[in-house]
Amino acid sequence: MTTARTATPSTARAINDRLALNLLLEQGPLTATELRDLTGLSRPTVADLLDRLQRTGLVAVVGERGEQRRGPNARLYALVASRAHIAAFDVREGGVSLVVADLAGRSLATAEVPVDPSAEASGEGAAEAGVAERIVRTLLETARGAGVEQLHTVAVGAPGLVDPATGRLHSTGKLPGWHAELLTALRELPGTDVILENEVNLAGRAEHRVGAARDRDTFVLMWLGHSVGAAVILDGRLRRGFSGGTGEICFLPVPGTVGLPSADSCEGGFHGLVGSAAICALARSHGLPADPAGDASAAEAAVRTALAAGAAGEAFLDELAERIALGAAALCVVLDPGCVVLGGEIGRAGGAELAGRVERRLAGFSPLRTEVRAGTAGGGAVLAGAVLTAGDAVRRDLFGEP
Repeated sequence: MTTARTATPSTARAINDRLALNLLLEQGPLTATELRDLTGLSRPTVADLLDRLQRTGLVAVVGERGEQRRGPNARLYALVASRAHIAAFDVREGGVSLVVADLAGRSLATAEVPVDPSAEASGEGAAEAGVAERIVRTLLETARGAGVEQLHTVAVGAPGLVDPATGRLHSTGKLPGWHAELLTALRELPGTDVILENEVNLAGRAEHRVGAARDRDTFVLMWLGHSVGAAVILDGRLRRGFSGGTGEICFLPVPGTVGLPSADSCEGGFHGLVGSAAICALARSHGLPADPAGDASAAEAAVRTALAAGAAGEAFLDELAERIALGAAALCVVLDPGCVVLGGEIGRAGGAELAGRVERRLAGFSPLRTEVRAGTAGGGAVLAGAVLTAGDAVRRDLFGEP
């Protein structure tokens, strides 16, 4: 026989506190009356939790709101966003972008730290450690410039596999050694928690929370940039897999490549069809200008040129859409996500036009009805996802969330 149990008074208070704090986070300053209406809690309960949250420093009175009633104006209560601060990193081969934000996720300061691969990431331990120290120094100087002396949590988005069991970063390609040195240096910051996540997974979280998939609990983000990757969100949860490799579709064997991928190279996989170098080569084969360097910015420019070229760009866009649809079809017949979001530099450049072409071609590859959308989280999707991830971690700590 199962014995029914009710929440203890302390548990009920914690639940009510979290409810009120999240409402203040999402909606901004509210009066006690508005909190009562939104939570359904009684007047004494709301008064008690507001008093308790003010004593903890999480909530403060920030003004008054005049109401059409007799008596004094109603006090406005707000989350104290300065109660804790976070930082977020987007780590690439050529450097990092970082942002310092408050508890509400509002950006306070940003910085870019370029890294010259030939000069500073030469494979020598001292040089790599020097790069890491320079980046951490920039982080601390940026934070202090915004009046922040202590960072509660730093979330880092980096390419590679993040082992769910150990939190270690494993490279799937030739990434510079300073990536690992940076993580070590960040983890040595006193009083600061560090969260490491694959950068495409963070972009997927951004699309889910603030981007093109806000109305979807199940979808796949295809990241199309220098290479290709995917973030898989099923039933509202990010899926990483046993070794953190869910979404490493650059290694996916597909028709049309010159060979097959290997354990240490994705050149023969899906990367060989839709990586930036392959897109630039495809553009040139259709008579469109494309930088032979073949980096992500060159591929983005080629797609934009094709879109602006009208009929002259149609054949290139059709073939590119077919290539993307090949990889999307493999994901869809296994996961049936119902929605694929195209992100990264190529997805952003192609917009709704490229997404529509991919959706039509995908319908011919698979019997599963799948909507294809252009990502809307923008070029800062990785940083946005990192800010969201760090903010979630802080709120779990300060709000007592499970």
